[in-house]
Amino acid sequence: MPVVPNPSFHPPWWLRNAHAQTLWPSLVRKVPGLSWQRERLELADGDFLDLDWSRTGSRRLVVVTHGLEGNSRRAYVAGMARAANRRGWDALAWNFRGCSGEPNRLCRSYHSGATEDLAAVVARAARDGAYDRVAVVGFSLGGNLTLKYLGELGAAPGLVCGGAGLSVPCDLRAAAMKMAGPACAFYMRRFLQDMGGKMREKARQFPGCVDLSALEGMTTFQQFDDAFTGPMHGFQDAEDYWAKCSAKRFLPRIRVPTLVLNALDDPFLAPECFPFAEATANAHVTLEAPSLGGHVGFVSAGADYWSERRTIEFLSAA
Repeated sequence: MPVVPNPSFHPPWWLRNAHAQTLWPSLVRKVPGLSWQRERLELADGDFLDLDWSRTGSRRLVVVTHGLEGNSRRAYVAGMARAANRRGWDALAWNFRGCSGEPNRLCRSYHSGATEDLAAVVARAARDGAYDRVAVVGFSLGGNLTLKYLGELGAAPGLVCGGAGLSVPCDLRAAAMKMAGPACAFYMRRFLQDMGGKMREKARQFPGCVDLSALEGMTTFQQFDDAFTGPMHGFQDAEDYWAKCSAKRFLPRIRVPTLVLNALDDPFLAPECFPFAEATANAHVTLEAPSLGGHVGFVSAGADYWSERRTIEFLSAA
């Protein structure tokens, strides 16, 4: 049964709290030793994606997808790229539209189900024939996008040999309801502040593109997705967006080795975000659910975090 309820993750004694695990990497962690090369990928719709490469000369590549309001230079992305390099993989970290430090060109943004952009990144990686195998790894929102992408590939993955999603809100509705609770109020305020800033920038770029009055008194993802994500990307509302883009419904279609790594104490994830039944029913999907780890945490002793070692170990075996 490809479900591991108690993997061998042992955090330091002073980082056994879920919020400490969640906040420590973003506040403290530095990841030296990477040499990034930036490339701009022009998209068919006239927009662009900025890609960061960390090459070692390998024939294997890990494509790393960041989370909500993140970017390719975040410590958790850099940490995964460095762990991949050390195990003989090239790494390619890409930025969602509008997340690389420059606004994107269209009256749209990114969202949890925008797999067409990940597909464009993988196609770019495959274009020169430099790689025999490509694996895809995503964090949080990027993990949901990554698992959805793998499900859409199904039995025709091409160069894609495997994947992993870490701290994945694979049931978007349930995760949004969990984030609306008082325990996540601090995180929600930070996310909405950053996301609201992006919408204000979008209104300056494209007058009439968005209705900024919706930001008044906004406190939840449901309000944001009703007002912005849905209308900007062709969904009726938040419920329609969540139903169509939650990765959980795509897990049965995955046909390459795929790791889902969600901590049971993750403050962002509701019980519905732990796909035990789906992993049990699909031999290609492995769910590992350590009791500790927080959200995109998994802080352990040593230069590489436990989640990074485990992910690259899994992909190398795949």
